[in-house]
Amino acid sequence: MSKYLLNKFLFTVDRDPELVERYREDPKGMVEAWESEYANRILNCHGAESSTWLRFEDAEREALAAHDYPRLFELGAHPFLTLTLFIAMFERDHEPLGFQLEYARRLGHFALPYPDIAT
Repeated sequence: MSKYLLNKFLFTVDRDPELVERYREDPKGMVEAWESEYANRILNCHGAESSTWLRFEDAEREALAAHDYPRLFELGAHPFLTLTLFIAMFERDHEPLGFQLEYARRLGHFALPYPDIAT
């Protein structure tokens, strides 16, 4: 499992409004497209710099495609990255602070020590 790649997905998608909307509307297609197009790009580098080995594992791909942020947290995704991306996607569907409260409720079953979020 690559917590780095999982967090890289959350980070890069959250910073591009077009990717946020694509992920909201077609999560499975967006995850597949992102993995083939963006996964091996080196962050903060020009397009010619890339690697070739990064791939999601099935559990990561499934959780991303299902918008399953509790499962993403279990897999080691950073909670602030999931929160900011999912706010961008779903806050509009809730009353003010409604999504944040739903996020907290759905992650409320976790107890210390939390899953390791170190990359």
